[in-house]
Amino acid sequence: MILPKDRDPRFITIRRGGTLTDSDHRLLALWAAGCAEHVLHLFESVQPSDPRPRRTIESARAWARGEMTMSEARAAAGANAAARELSGAARHAAYAAGQAVAVSHVAAHELGAAAYAIKAARAAARDGEQENAGRLECQWQRDQLPEAIRDLVLDDQRSRNDICWSVFDC
Repeated sequence: MILPKDRDPRFITIRRGGTLTDSDHRLLALWAAGCAEHVLHLFESVQPSDPRPRRTIESARAWARGEMTMSEARAAAGANAAARELSGAARHAAYAAGQAVAVSHVAAHELGAAAYAIKAARAAARDGEQENAGRLECQWQRDQLPEAIRDLVLDDQRSRNDICWSVFDC
């Protein structure tokens, strides 16, 4: 479980009683999609003919651009189904894609995409290199954060690190 029991109002849109602007919600989705895409090759190297995670990431981006509704983006996603058949890095990479599209519905899934991407990087690393691979992936993700959401995401990482497998210790 990567979502806290109590929803953080910073990840609830203004129109639903929170403080998150639509533009920041879209930035969270785009950042999550970038995190998922960064490790997508780990899925595609195992399942090269399965387009579901890539299509899921594309749906997340289409939602962020206003080209799909949230319901359409979620319906177009298939990454979680693709993940169920696999294990290791490929599975985590597919789950990262599924979490990225879920940001359209619940903004707080942004850390799910990032956490699964870090788990994928760790799982793909050689023995003895897992922790370093995770730190490098985490740092890459932080380097991609748009300034407008940087403090929000970093604070969210600090507050949810313990329920996200402590992957944000980088």
